Amino acid sequence: MTIRTEDRPAGHPLNDERPHPSRRVADGWSIRTASITAGVGLLLMSACAGFGKFVALDGLVTEGDPAQTAQDIVASQGVFRLGIASLILVIALDVVIACALYRVFSPVNKGLSSLAAAMRLVYAGVFMVAIAQLLGVLRLLTDDGFRAVLGADLLNAQASLGLAAFTDIWYVGQFLFGLHLLIEGYLAYRSGYIPRVLGALLVIAGLGYATDSIGAVLSQNSWTAVSSFTFLGEFLLALWLLIRARSIAVKASPFVE
Repeated sequence: MTIRTEDRPAGHPLNDERPHPSRRVADGWSIRTASITAGVGLLLMSACAGFGKFVALDGLVTEGDPAQTAQDIVASQGVFRLGIASLILVIALDVVIACALYRVFSPVNKGLSSLAAAMRLVYAGVFMVAIAQLLGVLRLLTDDGFRAVLGADLLNAQASLGLAAFTDIWYVGQFLFGLHLLIEGYLAYRSGYIPRVLGALLVIAGLGYATDSIGAVLSQNSWTAVSSFTFLGEFLLALWLLIRARSIAVKASPFVE
């Protein structure tokens, strides 16, 4: 005999047709999907940023020699352009990652998760301004009209200033990125579904980026990036999110509103 829903007594377990908490979708997507999205995005971002910064930029810039730097950029402008494109892709990935990590950490504290996401989004905007300096350098070095008006020496000096402006703006923006990682490290540490050691490593990474930002402003000489040694936390988080996405969804389910 089939019992209709309206005939069941109040509180009957079959009246509750809500899905299991681990399968609920909040803010548009599940924690599992957000974890995978963030993990993939972080790994792709690492690859794009690594190529753009260390291959396309650092590989073509000769410190203290504007003429050699200009010559190398013009000779390898295809690599330089591809590096700029890679960094632009990093901005798009930052936006996706900010939204995905908000979803991953929102069960712990929605307010702090929103603040962390907002800081990463603002950082992405600052980074976009920095990348625009590289486009100016490329236009300056590849337009014969500028060379005819400015002359080789002045043009090379202007290009070097543009490269320096990219680095300066990026360093300033990294302060926000560091604060973003500090908050996410705290959320990871308090979550109960992400290992506390990852939370601690994220805090260390955040301190590294924030230190680089302040150090670059205060230092009278060239600054050695601390974040080159403290970045590991975000990379390990990416791997963890990919490998343990299902586990994260199940363990975080008691927190889901």
